Amino acid sequence: MKILKSILCLSMLAPALLVAGEAEITSSFKKIMPSLQISSIDKSEIKDLFTVETEGGEVLFTSSNGDFFITGDMYSTQGGKLQNLTENRRGARRAEKVASIKPDQKITFPAIGETKARIAVFTDIDCGYCRKLHNEVPAMNKMGIEVSYLAYPRAGVGSDSYQKFVSAWCADDKLKAMTSAKNGQSIEAKTCENPVASQFELGQKLGVTGTPAILLEDGRLIPGYMPADKLAANLGIL
Repeated sequence: MKILKSILCLSMLAPALLVAGEAEITSSFKKIMPSLQISSIDKSEIKDLFTVETEGGEVLFTSSNGDFFITGDMYSTQGGKLQNLTENRRGARRAEKVASIKPDQKITFPAIGETKARIAVFTDIDCGYCRKLHNEVPAMNKMGIEVSYLAYPRAGVGSDSYQKFVSAWCADDKLKAMTSAKNGQSIEAKTCENPVASQFELGQKLGVTGTPAILLEDGRLIPGYMPADKLAANLGIL
């Protein structure tokens, strides 16, 4: 984990820190890890343990006095049911972030007839399994699933895949250009104001590590390809 070394350094110095609450935790982390961007600090489900979430989507846990720091997922066995509380938190954050993206900032293939479900897909135009998933989009649309694409050029900003996504985004007919590009066809190179770089960054923050990455409305993240019928079953519409 990219901040693990920083946490270890912070742990070695922890005896000198007396963290009693949110303000103290923020101050202590900033002193040792100035570049760490904290998005929230809350009391966790365990007494005297705080949950610290970073802007990068990582979750840490700290004792109320700052003597101990841990990373990893927290689980609950209450009611005889195993729940990953940390993943639930990540899911809620993903759902909130994706829901805040305006419709005109996505390339959306609408459902045919009644819209029964919506998914957002972080995609790379040159990714083989992304292209395979795109072949399933017409079937999804017929099932009532709206499919919105968000940019995730795996090779990074400025790469050939990035430029292809920009061209598709800037095309007069985005849907046609996206389908042509996904089919390996050349599309007209274009540039315009676009969200490709910012969506790539967002994907990294939301835990996307490969493509396609399918996000359901409840924040669940499905990594990789999934056929239309299985996806519909996951969405509860079959």
